[in-house]
Amino acid sequence: MTIRIIIADDNLFIREGLKIILNTYEEFDVVSLVNNGEEAVEYCRSHDVDIALLDVRMPHMNGVEATRKIVESTKTKPVILTTFDDDDYILGAIKNGAKGYLLKNNDPERIRDALKSVYHGTSIIQDEMLDKIKDSLSGGPQVSEAKFDTTMFTQRELEIMSFIAKGYSNKEISEQLYISGGTVANYITSILDKTGLKHRTQIAVYYLTGKVY
Repeated sequence: MTIRIIIADDNLFIREGLKIILNTYEEFDVVSLVNNGEEAVEYCRSHDVDIALLDVRMPHMNGVEATRKIVESTKTKPVILTTFDDDDYILGAIKNGAKGYLLKNNDPERIRDALKSVYHGTSIIQDEMLDKIKDSLSGGPQVSEAKFDTTMFTQRELEIMSFIAKGYSNKEISEQLYISGGTVANYITSILDKTGLKHRTQIAVYYLTGKVY
């Protein structure tokens, strides 16, 4: 398995540093380094790329807008990697279809694991970012229950949504509920169909806030 990655960041030092780090892992192949979101979009449209690792604040086109264009016109999975944990950027990236949102101060192993999870179909968002979303959108520091009409979902679907909001993977959910991974995936598909959402990160935000992003 080789995961083809491009890195978009207007800071040369960060671009080169990330390339060196990721290329130490045999499963990654950093195929290109670009300066901004516009270049990232063009590269993904003309090349076979698995993951686009995007900074948020870049000239010409930021990572949030690049995410939207990449999702609309390619099969590449965008992942936001940034030093900024601003709520607006988080929500914008989620709304536009980002498959992951990570801070640059993560250990290389955590970035590695996150990229592998995204490649295999799991969306990743860090706990501290979900906490910020809960606080900013719910109007308080604690959210302990769903803030939407629960009658449209089965009890099992609500359980799975709760686990997703806690950051559990499909495998971890299946172990907790004693059901197969395929059954978990089927329930998630049903949840997405009922809500019109696109991926599990949006499910987490919806479960915690009752809002669709």
